Amino acid sequence: MRIKSDKEHFLNCNVAGFSYKLGCMVFNQLKVGTELRLVREDENPYDKNAVAIFYGETHIGYIPKHGSDVLAKFLDLGYADIFETHIQAIDPAADLEHQVEVIIYIKRKK
Repeated sequence: MRIKSDKEHFLNCNVAGFSYKLGCMVFNQLKVGTELRLVREDENPYDKNAVAIFYGETHIGYIPKHGSDVLAKFLDLGYADIFETHIQAIDPAADLEHQVEVIIYIKRKK
């Protein structure tokens, strides 16, 4: 018998662009489990499927290109509220692009 959860794994990835955005300004506030917010950047000149990651009002980076295409489609169609994003791992000793890993869940419809 399978136990139903209120959410299911959708994607996990490192935060891309962490060293170019303001992640270092809030790094000491981040911890495993911290909730983050996804924001679609449809006019991003470098990635037509860009999905930004925010901690509060601070832009800390992006979902990597290899994981953003399907997620961008959902966000474009107005389904941002079905996703829940959290920090899954933090490694201060890693290179800047691998210091923070996120996990994205898709929430079960109630």
